[in-house]
Amino acid sequence: MKIIDLYIIKQFLKSFLFMFLLFIPIGILVDVSEKIDKFKEHDLGFNEVFNYYLDFIWYYGYFLFPIFVFLAVIWFTSKLSTNSEVIAILSSGVSFNRYLQPFLITSFTIALLSLISGMFIIPEKNENFTIFQSKYLSKKNKNNSLRAVYKQISDDEYLYVSSYNKTRNQAYNFSLEKFNGNELKEKILARNIRWIEDDSLFRLTDYFKRKFSSDSEKIETKRIFDTVFNFSMSDLEIINYQAKTLNFFELNNFIESERKSGSPLLNNHILEKNKRITIPISVIILTVLAVVVSSFKKRGGIGLNLALGITLAFIFVFFDKFFSVLVTESNLNPYAGAWIPNFIFAFVTIYILKLSQK
Repeated sequence: MKIIDLYIIKQFLKSFLFMFLLFIPIGILVDVSEKIDKFKEHDLGFNEVFNYYLDFIWYYGYFLFPIFVFLAVIWFTSKLSTNSEVIAILSSGVSFNRYLQPFLITSFTIALLSLISGMFIIPEKNENFTIFQSKYLSKKNKNNSLRAVYKQISDDEYLYVSSYNKTRNQAYNFSLEKFNGNELKEKILARNIRWIEDDSLFRLTDYFKRKFSSDSEKIETKRIFDTVFNFSMSDLEIINYQAKTLNFFELNNFIESERKSGSPLLNNHILEKNKRITIPISVIILTVLAVVVSSFKKRGGIGLNLALGITLAFIFVFFDKFFSVLVTESNLNPYAGAWIPNFIFAFVTIYILKLSQK
């Protein structure tokens, strides 16, 4: 059986590499056809575009790891069943569970590599990719205006602006509240706040300040008021992709910081963290499912198995994207959004596996 194990492991890895080299170039060609006008618009050179697509391979290759594994196993296992090799293995007294072992060993190895990559390697590669996309390829608001921000900037200070214009370095409907425990001690309001680079200070328009003490209240107003604060204008900018560029330990610290500040993107960051765990688990689940659905002869042969495999792969991608969108757009619990697709396919895999064993 050891010879067969080595043969299966070798074919598994070869087929996985083949799928990777087959689909990634296709993805690059499709992306080039969609983005070529943007490249011309920004007058990007060959080196910039080439480096972008190097990062593109890391970015999309990592997230499609489970699909490549799934299609690879479907492909070479279907060939084994078509040549009656699977029947010969099982007829020799080898149980189906024992037959699964080399597949599981290989999938665990790929899953482990995927886990390590997702935690520490991919974030570094993602940084240049996401910055490039944000700078040259993303659709931008004409006014470059960002949405309302409400966040905690220290243990007892809370900041709010209704919108932030990055181009003008200015925010509107500014409010800063200072607490002592649960008691409000000071509140500053302004129609807008702007960073003055030359003087390194903030300029508030229609400044209004209320300061509370135990038995009195002090009010201060000014048309224009220059001051300094313990935050910067960049703190008002919501960066959607930041979590993708942080390694596992940095991401944990970042999530805690965002939780304390009341970030509206907290669920997105928690989803990103869980995806780095669910993707390797998906590799194992889809490997077992692929073996089960392709190990027995069917009238349609390899073609039918591949059609079934591609259909299941699209269903998996659909569920993965669907629940991710629910997290970002409808406040679905990020843990549920990350894990539900795996739970669904794990249930389907266990059910089909039991039928196959019978």
